[in-house]
Amino acid sequence: MDKRRGFTLVELLVVIAIIAILMAILMPTLRLAKEQGKRAVCLSNMKQLMLAWILYAEDYEDSIVNGDAGHWHGNERPWVEKCWHNDYAIGAKLPVEEQLDGIMAGALWPYCLNLELYKCPTGYRGHMLTYTIADSMDGRPQPGSPRGRGPEDVINQLLIKNRSQIRQPDSRFVFLDEGWTSADSYAVYQTRNPPQWWDDPPWRHGAGVTISFADGHSGHWKWKGAETIKHAKEFDVGRPAGSGKQNLLPTTLEGKQDLYLVRKSCWWEIEPTVP
Repeated sequence: MDKRRGFTLVELLVVIAIIAILMAILMPTLRLAKEQGKRAVCLSNMKQLMLAWILYAEDYEDSIVNGDAGHWHGNERPWVEKCWHNDYAIGAKLPVEEQLDGIMAGALWPYCLNLELYKCPTGYRGHMLTYTIADSMDGRPQPGSPRGRGPEDVINQLLIKNRSQIRQPDSRFVFLDEGWTSADSYAVYQTRNPPQWWDDPPWRHGAGVTISFADGHSGHWKWKGAETIKHAKEFDVGRPAGSGKQNLLPTTLEGKQDLYLVRKSCWWEIEPTVP
C-alpha cells in the first residue's frame, strides 16, 4: 500500500498563518512603493507644466501666463479656461468632455499638448484638472475680500506679472497639486492677524503637498503640524462630498510653521507669523 503522507490540517493552518503575517508586514511597504511611484509621476507632470509655463513667458517677453483658471485678466487668456462646475465647492463637477475642452482652450495648451499632464494619477475620479496656480502668480486678485490681502495698490504690487519680479525663484511656488478641480487660483492670505489658512492645506501623496517652483524644479513638502495633517486628511476624505473647512486657524508652533511656509513661498512679503 502507498505509505506517502500529505500535509495535515495543522500544517496547512500554520502555513496559511505565516503567509497572512508576511502579507500584513509587506502590504504597507507595497502601498508605500505604489504611492511613491504615483508621486514620481505627479512630480514629472509638474515639471512639464513648469517647462510650459517658462516657455510661455519666454515667448511673451517674460510676462507670465494668467494663473486665474477660467477668468480673463483684460486681454490675458487664463492658463486653462473654465474646467470647474459652479457648485464645485459641494462636490459637483463638469462632464469630462467639457473639462477637457477647457484645458485645450487655455493659454498654456500650445506649450503642453498632453492632457495626462494636467492631472495627478491619484486625483479624484472624474476630475481632469488637479493642478492649480498660486494666487501671487498672476492669479485671482480680490482686493477687499475676506482674504484680508489689503487695498488694491498693495495687491497690484504683490501680484507677479513678469518673471523679473520674482525674488528667489527657487523658493516661490507656481503650481500646486490639490487633487481635484477647483476655481480661480490657490488662495493664501497675504496678511491676516491671527494668521490662518484660506484654501485648505492639501493631503497629497502622504502628509504633505506636491508643488513646483518658479525656477523649474518640483518637490514634496511634508506638513509638520499634527493639526495641519488632521485638517488636510479630513478635508481630503470629505472632498468628493464638498466638506471643506476653510479658514483653519493654527494654534501650535508646528501648525503655524506650515502656514508660514506656504504664505512665504506664495507672497514672499508677509507679516511674521512664527515666533
